[in-house]
Amino acid sequence: MLRLTTFAAGLLLSANVFALSLADLSQKDASGGLKDALIQGAQVAVKQLGTPGGFSNNPDVRIELPGKLGKAAKTMKMMGMGAQVDQLEASMNKAAEAAVPQAQALLVDAVKKMTVADAKAILGGPQDSATQYLNKSSREQIRAKFLPIVKQATDQVGLAQQYNAFAGQAASFGVVDAKSSTVESYVTEQALDGLFEMIARQEASIRQNPAGAATSLAKKVFGAL
Repeated sequence: MLRLTTFAAGLLLSANVFALSLADLSQKDASGGLKDALIQGAQVAVKQLGTPGGFSNNPDVRIELPGKLGKAAKTMKMMGMGAQVDQLEASMNKAAEAAVPQAQALLVDAVKKMTVADAKAILGGPQDSATQYLNKSSREQIRAKFLPIVKQATDQVGLAQQYNAFAGQAASFGVVDAKSSTVESYVTEQALDGLFEMIARQEASIRQNPAGAATSLAKKVFGAL
């Protein structure tokens, strides 16, 4: 019984220390540290993806033809048309790599607009809550920046027109998602998914290892968590 009581007291003490460590942070510090970490995560993700091979050499975010079109691409490869498919997929990934750097300023702006209430909810939320906030607050603006860049890059590939003709019909029958009905919209969504996936990884890394944060304030905030 004594051991159990001592153990329970230890748990209570640990909980109090945890609560105090969070309470020691002012709202300004908590918000500032979170913003520092988010900007760091966004910048790292953009740097990783916005370079040659950033998408194509990363199996977790590499862009390939979707669903039924992917199956059709395999058939084309068996029919000796693999070079065309490879060219289209290479252009898709290059387009995403060219577009991603445009996201950095918008991501930083979204972070700066974060309120204290937003920061409080994020710090008390799940492991990717900061990434979810960025996705929700900046995805539309980033999409608008990405689309023309992706379209300009993919328009230069002959198979892109065939993709649009096929995917447009497939979308009307519900075989392909509406966001995949043109090659530029598909690549843009995939690029956005890849970007926020990499930001989420950066967020998880900082949460698990606060010492990896770039600023002392971010270290302090995530250390308290």
